[in-house]
Amino acid sequence: MGKKGKREKKGKGAEKTAAKMEKKVSRRAKKEEEDLEALIAEFQNLDAKKTQVIESSCPPPSPRLNGSLSAHPEKDELILFGGEYFNGQKTYLYNELYVYNIRKNSWSKVEIPNPPPRRCAHQAAVVPTAGGQLWVFGGEFASPNGEQFYHYKDLWVLHLATKTWEQIKASGGPSGRSGHRMVACKRQLIIFGGFHESTRDYIYYNDVYAFNLDSFTWSKLAPSGIGPAPRSGCQMATTPEGSIIIYGGYCKQRIKKDVDKGTLHTDMFLLKTEGAGKEEDKWAWSRLNPSGVKPTPRSGFSVAIGPNNRSLLFGGVHDEEEEESIEGDFFNDIYFYDIGKNRWFPGQLKGPKSEKKKRRRGRQAEAESAGDEEIEKQPPQGPVEIVKEVVAEDGTVMTIKQVISGPAEEKERSESEEEEEEDRALGQQVEPCPRSNAMLAVKHGVLYVYGGMFEVGDRQFTLSDLYSIDLHKMEEWKVLVDMDPSKLW
Repeated sequence: MGKKGKREKKGKGAEKTAAKMEKKVSRRAKKEEEDLEALIAEFQNLDAKKTQVIESSCPPPSPRLNGSLSAHPEKDELILFGGEYFNGQKTYLYNELYVYNIRKNSWSKVEIPNPPPRRCAHQAAVVPTAGGQLWVFGGEFASPNGEQFYHYKDLWVLHLATKTWEQIKASGGPSGRSGHRMVACKRQLIIFGGFHESTRDYIYYNDVYAFNLDSFTWSKLAPSGIGPAPRSGCQMATTPEGSIIIYGGYCKQRIKKDVDKGTLHTDMFLLKTEGAGKEEDKWAWSRLNPSGVKPTPRSGFSVAIGPNNRSLLFGGVHDEEEEESIEGDFFNDIYFYDIGKNRWFPGQLKGPKSEKKKRRRGRQAEAESAGDEEIEKQPPQGPVEIVKEVVAEDGTVMTIKQVISGPAEEKERSESEEEEEEDRALGQQVEPCPRSNAMLAVKHGVLYVYGGMFEVGDRQFTLSDLYSIDLHKMEEWKVLVDMDPSKLW
């Protein structure tokens, strides 16, 4: 048998194994999900009492992660939906809808009758149709003790112009899952991967589905070629030509009874249509080998599409798994992937140019006026480190460090040395603390980062801060909503 035949046989074997696992997981999960359905129904009964749209200004949303943040296609607004919060004892799930007004730096809560049930780890995609639509698929609901999970396979659309939710009932879609990825591509929603978990079993997916936004029908794609291994939490982006890029992700595998091993993927794939017209439904996988500086391995990173044909990822965590515990290194860096050049590069802060000019002008003015009058000399100041400490109820101390650049010490230096030092000092500015599972959106070339979580020891802290950075300039992070330590448990 040739290599191709062996590959096909191996592929069919893997499909059979996956199908068996799916049945096993769904049998065990069915009982759990039936228990949770009653709880979900209770919440939906409460939501059913809402009969009219109520929009009210409000303080920033409570801390959360694994929600969705989307840029309104026509207005200077961001739309936050869903998410979760864990306070150390209890897990809370949300189906609230918040709108952030970019120009006013203000939040409003929009209560709309018959919303989707509470969820996290879902996916949302915005299309400009009829004044803007927000499409939401899947996600999960967890029991208050965080031990049982219900995985959704429902599809919803929020009509932004009329502020109405609508559930789209179409057969043939993906099975219930969370941690999947969804993008709008031409007139389709494309969904890839994700996972389904019950108390004792789990399965990761690498299937691809398309939902046609004109006919409102699902189709399961069967791309040729070798595609990505099953995974969740990957980066998924569209190219201007209508192809799709998949990078990274996470999955776990059972290596022996009751022992699981997590795998961080760092590979990259291109999914593209073959031919045109009638051939458009034929898709093919191919492997990409990008150049440049790739992101370090991580999970829980957040993704968005930036300007200039670049996708980006932010933050995440790299877990060092030991026999007894998991230690996590959290990140707050940005990596760009240039789709046209097939190249990765890190996003580095340049520092505001106006500050550099002001400093140079200030030095010149000082030199000119030094002969005329005595200048009161200030002691030199380096970067200022702001340390926030939060003490949890049990005495755990969480320390968050933020560095703000101060004026550098004045010495006899060449202009190029001064500029270099300024660049370094300006690079040490306020920035989001490291985190995973934050919510990202890009509007007018500005990246917005909201919430997420990080850990100190065995304690999980959920965030509610909002930062922005102009991706065209990459000069500085701006704090739009500061972290409120009192809201951290």
